[in-house]
Amino acid sequence: MADAGAGSGRLTTHVLDTARGIPAAGLTITLYRLTDGGRELLASVVTNADGRVDGALLDGDAFAPGSYELVFQAGDYFDALGLPGGQPRFLDAVPVRFGMAEARHYHVPLLLSPYGYSTYRGS
Repeated sequence: MADAGAGSGRLTTHVLDTARGIPAAGLTITLYRLTDGGRELLASVVTNADGRVDGALLDGDAFAPGSYELVFQAGDYFDALGLPGGQPRFLDAVPVRFGMAEARHYHVPLLLSPYGYSTYRGS
């Protein structure tokens, strides 16, 4: 039986550098689908000048309700900026695990600084 929600949902994200008060351009994000056997890589993208990715991470037939993980490569981002932070960095890869229960628009933004982050379900 086909999933009734397939094809009509989408997943988007963006990253804001709250330490500098600007979008986090050039930050790598990977998306995984969590499965009983581990996780499946679905996408690897880099944020644009607006701290967003070009298009949805999942939409159309690729979208399916389930458990997912976004991994934001914060350490690489701060290293590229030449920001001090010690080695190892306090924040390196920032994983955000979340569930999508129905075919709707899910927006998972990240507010990021070298020593903290927050996320929420946006609109």
